[in-house]
Amino acid sequence: MRILLPGYARIESPRARGIALESCRSALESILANETVYDFAARQPGTRRFTGRAPVYAFELPDGSGDAVVRRSMRGGVLSRLHTDLFLPPTRGLRELLTSLRLRAAGVPTPEVIGFAVYPVGTVFRRTDVITREIRGGAALAALLATADPGGRRSGILEATAQLVAALSRAGAHHADLNLRNILVTESSDAASEAPRAYVLDIDRVQFHVPGDPIVSRANIDRLERSLKKWRELHGLKVDEAEIATLRSRALEASR
Repeated sequence: MRILLPGYARIESPRARGIALESCRSALESILANETVYDFAARQPGTRRFTGRAPVYAFELPDGSGDAVVRRSMRGGVLSRLHTDLFLPPTRGLRELLTSLRLRAAGVPTPEVIGFAVYPVGTVFRRTDVITREIRGGAALAALLATADPGGRRSGILEATAQLVAALSRAGAHHADLNLRNILVTESSDAASEAPRAYVLDIDRVQFHVPGDPIVSRANIDRLERSLKKWRELHGLKVDEAEIATLRSRALEASR
């Protein structure tokens, strides 16, 4: 069965299969003629490397196709200890693309998925690269809370986070791994400019339920609250109970 998505086209390459934005298809196919997108990004001189379950690379696509981020899909949950990127088909690439489109259509801020590429490994297994549009000027919520002093800036970051959680909940989207590393917040250095804006990342585990379901709202904020307390315990993150309570109340209020 072939799935047709407006604005997207199938990637045709001897090394991989996938789907990409029509405007970026030729750039990705030129990379895939020789190597994986992940390996290409890793060796570019201007690439920026971010740590996580596996390194994530921000790089420039060929042919002036813009700035992108590539992530290698990794096993999570109980299999995360194996630190493996091998999956049985079907892989999560298409699921993540469809989830992104659905979230964005519902008004949930999340990076645009440029495409994904699936590589055969032997006769059974597959690896997947997911390529998204880079959001410039953003930083992980964990990093911002570690450096932001109490006051207006910190309050704005937490309010942006609450609005993101509320947007997820209004869309009926339950993010089972909503934590401080997969929320990206952009800030302006100009106080007169736009308020901070939060984006949700790593959406391959999002499950959709009834829009506005209060159970989804509580599940999302509960998961994020556990992450906040874990970072406070393990990494000394300075976040107090009053801030957590305010975040919870604002997210639940805005999700109604």
